[in-house]
Amino acid sequence: MTFSLMLVILAGLVAVAYGIVTTRQVMAAPAGNERMQEIASAIQEGASAYLTRQYTTITIVGVIVAVILLFAFGWIGAVGFVLGAVLSGAAGFIGMLISVRANVRTTEASRKGLQEGLDIAFKAGAVTGMLVAGLALLGLAVYFWLLTGPVGLGEGSRDVVNGLVSLSLGASLISVFARLGGGIFTKGADVGGDLVGKVEAGIPEDDPRNAATIADNVGDNVGDCAGMAADLFETYVVTIAATMVLASILFAGAAPVDEGMLTEVQRFMLYPLAIGGACILTSIAGTYFVKLGKGSTNVMGALYKGLFVTGLLSIGALAAVTGWVVPFGQEFTFVSAGSEEVRTFTGMSLFLCGLLGLAVTYAIVWVTEYYTGTGFRPVKSVAKASESGHGTNVIQGLAVSMEATALPAIIIIVGIIIAFNLAGLYGIGIAVTTMLALAGMVVALDAFGPVTDNAGGIAEMAELDGSVRDTTDALDAVGNTTKAVTKGYAIGSAGLGALVLFAAYAEDLRYFASKPETYPFFDGMVVDYSLINPYVIVGLFFGGLLPFLFGSLAMQAVGRAASAIVEEVRRQFKEKPGIMDRTEKPDYGRAVNLLTGAAIKEMIVPSLLPILGPIVLYILVGMVAGTAQALAAVGAMLMGVIITGLFLALSMTAGGGAWDNAKKYIEDGHHGGKGSEAHKAAVTGDTVGDPYKDTAGPAVNPMIKITNIVALLLLAYLASVGA
Repeated sequence: MTFSLMLVILAGLVAVAYGIVTTRQVMAAPAGNERMQEIASAIQEGASAYLTRQYTTITIVGVIVAVILLFAFGWIGAVGFVLGAVLSGAAGFIGMLISVRANVRTTEASRKGLQEGLDIAFKAGAVTGMLVAGLALLGLAVYFWLLTGPVGLGEGSRDVVNGLVSLSLGASLISVFARLGGGIFTKGADVGGDLVGKVEAGIPEDDPRNAATIADNVGDNVGDCAGMAADLFETYVVTIAATMVLASILFAGAAPVDEGMLTEVQRFMLYPLAIGGACILTSIAGTYFVKLGKGSTNVMGALYKGLFVTGLLSIGALAAVTGWVVPFGQEFTFVSAGSEEVRTFTGMSLFLCGLLGLAVTYAIVWVTEYYTGTGFRPVKSVAKASESGHGTNVIQGLAVSMEATALPAIIIIVGIIIAFNLAGLYGIGIAVTTMLALAGMVVALDAFGPVTDNAGGIAEMAELDGSVRDTTDALDAVGNTTKAVTKGYAIGSAGLGALVLFAAYAEDLRYFASKPETYPFFDGMVVDYSLINPYVIVGLFFGGLLPFLFGSLAMQAVGRAASAIVEEVRRQFKEKPGIMDRTEKPDYGRAVNLLTGAAIKEMIVPSLLPILGPIVLYILVGMVAGTAQALAAVGAMLMGVIITGLFLALSMTAGGGAWDNAKKYIEDGHHGGKGSEAHKAAVTGDTVGDPYKDTAGPAVNPMIKITNIVALLLLAYLASVGA
């Protein structure tokens, strides 16, 4: 094990240690009165029951996939897959366990003041954030060390590459199930509960008389906490693994620059790991700066202070890592396999790519807040349109959702052009790696959201003093924005990360075709990616339709789950008339069980689309036009998935966030306030936006990357035929 890799593993262990210490601090905080603890216990039981059933279902699918990988790639592929899946599931499950215990403690802390409530909620979020980054980095670094150390494989060997890609598949599979299942659960409860409670019964949000309230609070944790944790865990693992795979292809066989030094392939496979390790430490440091200034009530400013400090420290950490692994003045050269392209760059070029990644991160965060924050034009325009009725609210919300794709796309375009001109495809990989290196802090901001949302619900259901609900509402309003910002960050980085995966596919295919003596399956094969090739067009269309079909299935699933909840809550109101005058209690458990069954059932079919898509297309085109055309079609399909998936996900998450905050903007007293016609129209818009932003949109993110990973594994399997 090299000293640099040892430091990377140590950084991952520090993140886990931070999670343990901070968890103890959160759990040591007072948990409130008996009624508060009773409500919190119901949320805990529901969340644990749901995730247990979800992971049981995923395990069945996972075993099947692991067996297939065992036959295709041996134990290296199977072990990598299981490691990625287990660590991804652990990050989400542990984060959820902390979240459902921190919510009641945040409510109790909010009785003392805003800073106290912020402190508990953010610490709970930070536990999830650091576990996501720490476990992801540990999984990659330890498995890489295991394969190249004790097993004795070369860094750039195909077995190491297949192991890293299999690990990525494990993380991605958990992610798409967690995003879909959690999203269906939480939005089924939210939409159904709102339609019956707010619209029909005229009772407030989180009113204990609504049987869907506990399910709604459970959903916040399994969807926004466990789901986002699995999502960014997967994006983190996939991006770094794809960059390492690119390095193994581009720098394969390069000699040491100096005697006794690392080979270039060793340097460039280690570099993204080193960036991740250094930025975990800066993220931990940044968490200690999340505090309100004296007399300040600017919660968003306090959170952004931590993010800003993390970014500043990361610049210094990036410089140190670059100087250590790929010295600033050292020149490096690679030749793209199967082409005449020769590119030379220096360590300084890679440092600039890293800075670019940080700049893209902050730009996407700002744009997402602009389109989803209550203080800016887009949300205000949706609120204003609500005065004219339900239809105009929906029209303006859709318009904002489409407009919101433009700036992120331009930011990504600029990032790609600059990074490619600095250091080629590998430079793009380093830019995205640096974006994801801030995942610990960004997930902390996101996981803060469900904790504060639950805290407000507990305050309402426990009938605490109005001042407590005012404090939790102030935290929750910021939590809504941070959740939207995190989704924008996740999707933007996923788009660039998927591009790196596609580059790995294209470079892998070139590499195999250039070595027919080693990979006889590709002997004499010429793959034509030109747009005059009809099978490339077929692949583009096929890939382009997948995110839309996937999103449709997810939206319909939420609609069916919400309808079931509407009927259940109506039934309880009818059969238990004492609910409304508080002489009878609703059956919360029945609503939770109903949604659990619906979410587990509904998540299966959409999750199979990205797994089966590349395989089905390869077989169908191969039967008609041969292997070369089939591989060209699959490559084109990947580009189609990336393009339409990125725009669809950005549109859905930004539009849904705008609808949600337009409703809250009206509830704050604008355009007639609560109960007004504008408010009723805004509730309708939010009902449309909920599955947009919390189910379909975020789930497209892992869906894009699973498609690319399956294509990479398909290519690796073909390369092994006759090798």
